[in-house]
Amino acid sequence: MKTEQKQFEVLRWASLFLEKHHRESRVAEILLQHHLGASRAQFFMRMQDPVPQAVVDLFKADIEKHAQTGIPVQHLTGYETFYGRDFSVNHHVLIPRPETEELVQHVIESVKDVDLEQLTIVDIGTGSGIIAITLALELPQATVYATDISEEALHVAKRNAAQLQANVKFLQGDFLQPVIDKGIVADIIVSNPPYIAKAEAPSMSDTVKNFDPELALFADNHGLAAYQKIISEARLAVKENAQLIFEIGHTQSGALHAMIHNTFPESTVTTIQDINKKDRIVSARI
Repeated sequence: MKTEQKQFEVLRWASLFLEKHHRESRVAEILLQHHLGASRAQFFMRMQDPVPQAVVDLFKADIEKHAQTGIPVQHLTGYETFYGRDFSVNHHVLIPRPETEELVQHVIESVKDVDLEQLTIVDIGTGSGIIAITLALELPQATVYATDISEEALHVAKRNAAQLQANVKFLQGDFLQPVIDKGIVADIIVSNPPYIAKAEAPSMSDTVKNFDPELALFADNHGLAAYQKIISEARLAVKENAQLIFEIGHTQSGALHAMIHNTFPESTVTTIQDINKKDRIVSARI
């Protein structure tokens, strides 16, 4: 009879296997914790415990699949944590990034002196729904809409909203068009749109370019096309003294400032850096 391996032995094998294949060794910890159904504290307390062979087999299969193909760990576990909550993700939606938490935090801070019952927020290109759902939960008195052109992405977003009991009104369509069609006017338009230039694709990690949807990653005009569309359409979908708040690529701040000022000459535009001191958010009062 084969002796069961202890947890630390299984973890050590996986970490070395991933390093050999030039993958992040921390993936081993995330996946093993997932397969064991253990909290972080339980996981580290049980390093000497034996792991059932059935769990080892499933875990090893996932480790080998990640090493060989680059499939994101989030696609193997089925979720990613964002702003302290677990969101379902799959190949139809962009995997949430930590930097986007800073975008959400900026929106929350920008309305701390506002009557939330009168506040309408529209999230453009919602994907898995992380921005809209988080804002709806953190600002429950506000009215939150979210749009996406992808029916598959909206299915994921709606499922996340239901699981987290968030009151978000989802609309299918291209950028702001469904909002304009319904005569909705926003106090805040927020978006983390596709902003990567297609020319950058060869230098990107296979974990990103082969698994995140192209629709959520790439934009024409050096990655600026989505911003141009949203800013142009915003004229028909905002209240007086509204805000536009975008996540951006770290080289795009100047271009965004110019676009916003061109469409809204009286606007006040600022750039906010992320925790890594890179330009990450453009916020405009228009």
